[in-house]
Amino acid sequence: MTEDELLLREAETIATALGRMFPGLCEVVLHDLRDPEHTIRVIENNLSGRSIGDPATEIGVARIQDPDYPNVIQNYPNTFPDGRPAKSTSIGIKNSEGTYIAALCLNLDVSLFATVARSLHNLVRTDEQQQPLVENLRARTVDELRSLVEEFAAARGQTPRGLSPAARKELLRSLKEGGFLDVKHSVPALTDILGVSRATVYNYVS
Repeated sequence: MTEDELLLREAETIATALGRMFPGLCEVVLHDLRDPEHTIRVIENNLSGRSIGDPATEIGVARIQDPDYPNVIQNYPNTFPDGRPAKSTSIGIKNSEGTYIAALCLNLDVSLFATVARSLHNLVRTDEQQQPLVENLRARTVDELRSLVEEFAAARGQTPRGLSPAARKELLRSLKEGGFLDVKHSVPALTDILGVSRATVYNYVS
C-alpha cells in the first residue's frame, strides 16, 4: 500500500468516527485531492446533498493548485444548498513530499443552535419596568425595610418623614406588593420611620 493510500485510509477512519459522534448535526467529508473531478471519498451525515465521487470545492481546488495553501481553515461561515447556515472547518492532509492528497472537512449545521440560542435568550430576558423599589429574593427583615424606605426617600431628595402623602402612598403600595408588610413588626416600624399612624399605613395600602 502506498503512503498516499495509507494516509487516506486513516483519514477515512477519522471521518467516519467524527460523523458518528455528531449524528445529524455535522457533515464530515473526506476529499481525495488526487482526482479533482471525483474527490469525495467519504461523506458522513450528508447535509449538503452531495454524493461519493462528486468534485472538489473551491478550497479543494486551491489546495490542489497551491501546496502553500493553508493547512487549516477553521470556523468559517458557509451555507448548505437549502439555505441553512453552517460553520465549516477544512483540514488539508499532505504526504511526505509536501503535496496535498486529501482534505477533511466539517460542516456544522448551526441553524438548530441559532434557534436554541434565541429560545434561551427569550427565556432569560427580563422586561424593563419602572420600579420604585429593587426586588431581591432574600428573606425580608425590618432592617431591610428601613433601608428601602430610606433609599426611596433619598432618591427623591427627602427624608422618610419628609415624603409627600402621594410619595408615601406609592412607597407603601410598593412595599405591600414586595411582601414587606408581611414582615413581623413591619407596620410599627413604618409608623416610626415615616412618622404616620397605623391607620394611615393601612389606609394607603387598602
